[in-house]
This record gives sequence, structure tokens and C-alpha cells, in this order.
Amino acid sequence: MYRILILLIISTFLFQSCTNNNAESNGEEVVTIRDINDLEEELFGEMTTTPDIEKAKQLLKMYIIYADQNQNDSLAPEFLFKASDISMNISDAKATIALFNRIMRNYPDYKNIPTIMFLKGFVYEDQLNDYANARKYYLEFLEKYPNSDFADDAVVSLNNLGKSPEELIKEFEKNNKE
Repeated sequence: MYRILILLIISTFLFQSCTNNNAESNGEEVVTIRDINDLEEELFGEMTTTPDIEKAKQLLKMYIIYADQNQNDSLAPEFLFKASDISMNISDAKATIALFNRIMRNYPDYKNIPTIMFLKGFVYEDQLNDYANARKYYLEFLEKYPNSDFADDAVVSLNNLGKSPEELIKEFEKNNKE
């Protein structure tokens, strides 16, 4: 009886250690929700006045690793969205667009798809100065989500696409006079 119990314990231990995590055995970094929560708290906690860019990049990487390792987890698109937010705020436009595309392709029913579509146009406009693609994505956004909270913003963006700050000021002054 004891021999069977000991064999069962040993085999369970060996099974757990062999299947602990494919990522670990492949030498990849393993990221847990707790790791992410700890770094989020450190980065965005009450005592933080200015976010640490290196920690933000580390968190962005952790979000992506978690999503890669847990593609079917409901947190995967959420973490990719948070990664895109950090990416956008550190002005890595190409990475941001790639993250948006990944979310839209892999999680088409994700609740923030309308926001992502609008932001895609915004990144093309504001960070890449690619007004043709900005126009394309703003129009696609308006076609699919005409009643979105961002619809008015998309219309304004389309009307002002490519205009310099000086041109916008002149238009604003002209409209105020009328």
C-alpha cells in the first residue's frame, strides 16, 4: 500500500515537472497574471507621478508574452489592447498597428474593436502622417460603427486631415467670426 502511494506521489511529481510549462522548457519567459498585476501596480500605483518608460516597455512585453502563451484566455485580447495603448503612448506606431491588426484578426468579437478601428486611423494620421490610410480607416470605422462615441471625432478628423495647426487655428477663428 505504501509502495503504491509513494509511486503515485513520485509519478505525480515527475508528471508535473515534465509538463510544468512548455514555455519554460523551451527557454521562453513565463508570465503570470500576478506578474502583470505587480508591474501594473508598480508602474501606475498611487505613488507614481511619472511612468517609467523602461517599466512600461517591460509591461508591454509581458502583456504580449501572456497573450502568446494563453491565446484562448479571455484576458489575451485585453492584454494586447493594453499593450497597444502603451505602444501608442511611447510612439511605436508600427508596433501599435500590428497589435491592432492582431486583435482584430484573432478576436473579432472583442468589445473594443470599434475603439481599435478608430485608433488605427488616429495612429496613421497622428504618428505616421499617412493620411491616405488614416482616411481609409476613419471611413471604414464610420461605415461599421456610425453610432459609436468616436463617430463625431472621426468626422472631425476626416475634415481636418493633413491640416497644419496654423490652418486649423485660421479655420477656427473664421468660424468664430461667422
